[in-house]
Amino acid sequence: MSNRSDRKVCSVDDAVGLIKNGDTVVCGGFVGAAHPEALTSAIERRFLKTKTPEDLTLVYAAGQGDGKTRGLNHLAHEGLIKRVIGGHWGLVPEMGRFAIENKIEAYNFPQGVVCQLLRDIAAGRPGCITHVGLGTFIDPENQGGRLNSRTTEPLIERVELSGKTWLFYRAFPVTVGLIRATTADPEGNLTMEEEAVFGEVLAIAQAVRNCGGIVLAQVRRLSDKPAPPQAVRVPGILVDHIVLAGEDEHDQTFAEKLNDTYFSAADSTVVDSGSPLAWNERRIIAARACDELQKGDIANLGIGMPEGIARIAAERGLLRDVTLTVESGPIGGMPAGGLSFGASVHPGAIIDQPSQFDFYDGGGLDFAALGAAQIDQTGNVNVSMFGTRIAGVGGFVTISQNAKRLIFCGTMTSGGLETRIENGKLQIVTEGRTRKFVKTVDQVSFSGALAIESGRSIHYITERAVFRLCKDGLELLEIAPGIDLQTDVLDRMVFEPVIRGAIKTMPERLFQPE
Repeated sequence: MSNRSDRKVCSVDDAVGLIKNGDTVVCGGFVGAAHPEALTSAIERRFLKTKTPEDLTLVYAAGQGDGKTRGLNHLAHEGLIKRVIGGHWGLVPEMGRFAIENKIEAYNFPQGVVCQLLRDIAAGRPGCITHVGLGTFIDPENQGGRLNSRTTEPLIERVELSGKTWLFYRAFPVTVGLIRATTADPEGNLTMEEEAVFGEVLAIAQAVRNCGGIVLAQVRRLSDKPAPPQAVRVPGILVDHIVLAGEDEHDQTFAEKLNDTYFSAADSTVVDSGSPLAWNERRIIAARACDELQKGDIANLGIGMPEGIARIAAERGLLRDVTLTVESGPIGGMPAGGLSFGASVHPGAIIDQPSQFDFYDGGGLDFAALGAAQIDQTGNVNVSMFGTRIAGVGGFVTISQNAKRLIFCGTMTSGGLETRIENGKLQIVTEGRTRKFVKTVDQVSFSGALAIESGRSIHYITERAVFRLCKDGLELLEIAPGIDLQTDVLDRMVFEPVIRGAIKTMPERLFQPE
């Protein structure tokens, strides 16, 4: 290694020891992919031992964690964090509890906006101007993305430009960057040949560097050979300190230690769907939603219920006719699920996350399928906060606001729902305790009114009924064979859907395992 790189390599404890009280720390990663686990775990060890650093502002785009102890869960300690500006909160439940209990200042911004705002901070621009977030709880006419009463500083403004209304997300200094790569070369250049996603590592490094802060990079290995310039994702001039990850601190995802066969290698001939989806309500929803995919579509499938659509598409041989993308950057292949969400199996390309959101913002998605926790009479959808749980919006706002055709997927009720498919009919064995079709959603993550103005195609697919958004509200289009309209559908809704003429039966093949 050259002297230049030697001066940058240090122990992980020395690296995180440079973080000062009150710093604004921005961290990269997507669930577990490209998350700098060695750095965040070292910050936790330091804080538990010394009670420093204190009062950090944490900034991140995608959710990073396993819902338990890994990822940003390392930073969920009272006193360590003062403020959070994050895209998705659901994988760090303790941090969400701090927000609910008013122990920290808490903001929820769209994931893509956070990525793009980092580029604006790097460029010295005053902030990010975008339409993303209008009409939702992120709009300053509503909550301005603030999640509790302790959070008072307005970070978003409405502005008028060229006769249109936009949201202006204000820039702010970022002083510490935590990023991850696979290899550091003798000049400190970083390559990501074994990473499932690239994320926003370059934007983080440039923003922190131009704010006069420090960039800490975690790598799997050091190389004594210069990296091919085309492969460098973060040039060494932007990196202040490099640490080698310890054992179990650089897994490719939180579900896979290293799977180059799947996540880092293209293979257009492989369309294996894995084990078939069980014949239950999740499969019905995924299969009915898959019916809406069209040849040539560029699509995005959300986490949770929509993940099954990729499996059905593979079973039907559709992956050769459509291109599935993930907001983290993969294009093509089949999106992975669970704690590998964000990666794709045999992607054709992987781009950086800010650029993927640029494409989404401009209407590049022909089709998207997303989950829904609550749906109301005007077509509004809530996925971000319910009861005492903060999930956050992640990429949901950008995707739902801009996809040309949009489907929301979810069961009619939740909490104990049990169904059975028998003789080509759907039976409700035990009804769920919680109604998901409500009069007014707890928080507006998707605005039905704005969607109507845009003239886009919006559908809501459940295991027993299909609806579409129209100017009068939700129109009931289809019900499943075996389902009673009054008892199983209308009585499970707090509002009356629009009904025009005869209601169709959902395709019978969806209920015939044979």
